[in-house]
Amino acid sequence: QVQLVESGGGSVQAGGSLTLACAPNGYAYSGGCMGWFRQVPDKAREGVAVIDTDGGSPWYADSVKGRFTISHDHVKNTLYLQMNSLEPADTGMYYCVADRRMCSTFPRRNSGAWRYWGQGTQVTVSS
Repeated sequence: QVQLVESGGGSVQAGGSLTLACAPNGYAYSGGCMGWFRQVPDKAREGVAVIDTDGGSPWYADSVKGRFTISHDHVKNTLYLQMNSLEPADTGMYYCVADRRMCSTFPRRNSGAWRYWGQGTQVTVSS
């Protein structure tokens, strides 16, 4: 059973930065597509950024382009989301997701398409 463990959430003021991290725990997991979704109350989960762990161009939601950077460290087998210039609209629960398929081979923007989910980490941005 693959478990994804997120860390790095917290509370910041608008304009601040946070870095989220996600690492598989227990069962060895490597390769495939990984990413981040977020959710606010009463709204559907939204894809934020995804990346093929073997390389390739990442995908970002329009709302975070130029502010967020997704990356994967092969040595640590850890996924990161560097979030800069945070805005109150970025507030939400952020979930790490993973799937053994390559990002281009499935509807990655569809939350239901992902095989593995973390428990989520809360990000709160105050104005």
